[in-house]
Parts: sequence; C-alpha cells; structure tokens
Amino acid sequence: MEKSYWVVLITAIMIAGGCDAMTKEQLRKTGKMLRKQCLGKVGVEEEKISQIEKGKFIEEKDVMCYIACVYQMTQIVKNNKLSYESALKQVDLMYPADMKASVKASIENCKDVSKKYKDVCEASYWTAKCLYDDNPKDFMFA
Repeated sequence: MEKSYWVVLITAIMIAGGCDAMTKEQLRKTGKMLRKQCLGKVGVEEEKISQIEKGKFIEEKDVMCYIACVYQMTQIVKNNKLSYESALKQVDLMYPADMKASVKASIENCKDVSKKYKDVCEASYWTAKCLYDDNPKDFMFA
C-alpha cells in the first residue's frame, strides 16, 4: 500500500475517536502494521529488527533500509531526506501528551545526524540510534 495511506488511516482513526494523539498501546499497534509492510518491502529478517526498540541496532544495510522504510511510511522522509519539521509534526499528531516534550527534545538533539549521510538508509539508521541513545525511556519504533 502507498505510504500516505497509512498516515491518512491513522489520522482518520484518531479524529473519529476524538483524540489528538495516540496512547502508547495504539502507537505499538500502528508500529506492528508498519513493521509488516516494511518487512515485506525491504526483505529484512525480523530477528534483525525485533530489538531496535530496546536499543539493539544491527549495523547492516537491510536493517538501515528497514528503518528508512518506517520513516518513509510515517512521512518523516521528504525528497529522500529526513525532515526535522515532519518528525516534530508526527510527534504532535501521534504521541501521548506525556511523551511529546521529551521526544521532541531528542529530535532536536539528533536533527543534524542525518546531514552526515547521503544515503537515506544510513541517515535513518544513525538518526534512530541517536534518538534511542538520547532518550531510551521514550524511544518507540516499529
């Protein structure tokens, strides 16, 4: 399915439910949908990406491209580059209120990491790793 479909679907569910953000459980369920899509698209083995949320980042191209796929599906990648503004917007739309400030602070702290890489897969991987290292408590990933 087209990546924008998922963002529209998630946003529509949130609006219909009368909420302005998701709970952690809703974020996890959304992450499972994204995981399924990106596993098939990238062809990475689930064992390689199953521990990302716990800080285990395997430095391999397929893992890097899986992370990029998740970022693309959530529209954080614009014109094949990570978008700081889009990341902040997604936090506002999707994250629970008690996590927004800390996640935004991590995005701020890691916003320049992607500039070191021309490849969107590498930029996504190292940015995600930075976000985890900056704030493991509130790091959530598909």
